[in-house]
Amino acid sequence: MSRPVVVLRPEPGNGATVKRLAAAGLTTIALPLFKVRPVDWALPDSTCYDALLLTSANTIRFGGAQLAALRALPVLAVGAATAEAARQAGFRVEAVGEGGVAALLDTAETKRFQRLLYLGGRDRMVEPGGVVTAAITVYASEALAVDTDALRRIENAVVLLHSARAASRLNVLARINRSTVRLAAISAAVAEAAGEGWGQHAVATLPTDAALVALAARLAD
Repeated sequence: MSRPVVVLRPEPGNGATVKRLAAAGLTTIALPLFKVRPVDWALPDSTCYDALLLTSANTIRFGGAQLAALRALPVLAVGAATAEAARQAGFRVEAVGEGGVAALLDTAETKRFQRLLYLGGRDRMVEPGGVVTAAITVYASEALAVDTDALRRIENAVVLLHSARAASRLNVLARINRSTVRLAAISAAVAEAAGEGWGQHAVATLPTDAALVALAARLAD
């Protein structure tokens, strides 16, 4: 019998992943550990920058109407989902990094972008330095209460880990029989953040939701 797959990421990403898993014929359990909300932010002078760096589609979802004033700047996006959200919002995507933010910053230098404005979450993937001139928080991801009964549902399941923050929180919360649980992580760093004692863990071939779902399908058998 196939194991259920647990999705920990916040909405609306949680629902999108659940749909993708269901389309692959997998039983799903939605157990978001965080909720994303917008944060008030001050619009900077766009002429001080030559491109936007976006690491999450949440920047577009929660950035608000002020984003429109930055549409003249080309976008460097981590992941296809982030790039598509930017395009839908009227931005021109110059480059898409499927190998993570470090590889995308290398691409920025190759394309001679020297003054990047990073818009992202409160728990930042990138800090100012090098080609990243400034970083502005436009959304926050806040922890949700999770009861013990809900956590027991991950036993004998495959758990998807989309972020190091979710993996770290799972490591703190999961006072269960970890040896029955298989982890599917979006990167090696994310897998490491989940701690020890899990029955099995594996890393997706690419840092994308699609690759993570494909990995979950293999681990669920």
